[in-house]
Parts: sequence; structure tokens; C-alpha cells
Amino acid sequence: MSTLKNKVQLIGNVGNEPEITNLESGKKVAKFSIATNEFYKDSNGEKVTNTQWHNIVAWGKIAEIVEKFVGKGKEVALEGKLTSRSYETKAGEKRYVTEVVVDEILLLGIKGENATE
Repeated sequence: MSTLKNKVQLIGNVGNEPEITNLESGKKVAKFSIATNEFYKDSNGEKVTNTQWHNIVAWGKIAEIVEKFVGKGKEVALEGKLTSRSYETKAGEKRYVTEVVVDEILLLGIKGENATE
């Protein structure tokens, strides 16, 4: 159980085209968001969809895979760890961000689908 201290597994749809950055060190980073949906019935028996958005960060080889094969609307499964960071805006406001840093990614979808779409 010691390996389960900070582990996140998500399956969802990519919400925006991944933002790819090439760093001076030669490393690549990809940032994008995914939506996960949860379905339940309310007290009236009506089906309700609850959508959660997650900020995703991928580094190195995984970022290269994201750059080549992941686009808006694509369904992906990923595993990683939850991280939090803060930064200051140009106006001096402090902002906090929670992200999933990806260790593994699996491209889902219809077999035979063009992966570069």
C-alpha cells in the first residue's frame, strides 16, 4: 500500500488542444485539461451529469506522445500524481493551481481511428 500515497487515475475527454512547450534544457512539457463525467439520478429520478475538469501536465516522452496523438475531444486514460503550486499574477495576486502530473497515458477511442486527428 505504500505506493498508493499519491496516485490518481482518470479517464476523460481532452477539453483543449494541448499546449506544448520546448524548454531550453531540451525537455518538452505538455499542458491540457480533461473532463470526467459522473452520472446519477436525482430525487425525481432524472439523470444528472456532473462534469469535473482536471489540469494535466506531462513531461518528456509522455509530452511527445501527447503532442503527436492527443487533441481536443480525444478520450484518454492516465495515471499520475496530484500536485499543487502557487504563482503570482502580473497584478500581484497569488493564485493556486492543482494539477495531475502524468506518469502513464493510454489513448482510448475507436479502433482504426486516425490518431493524428
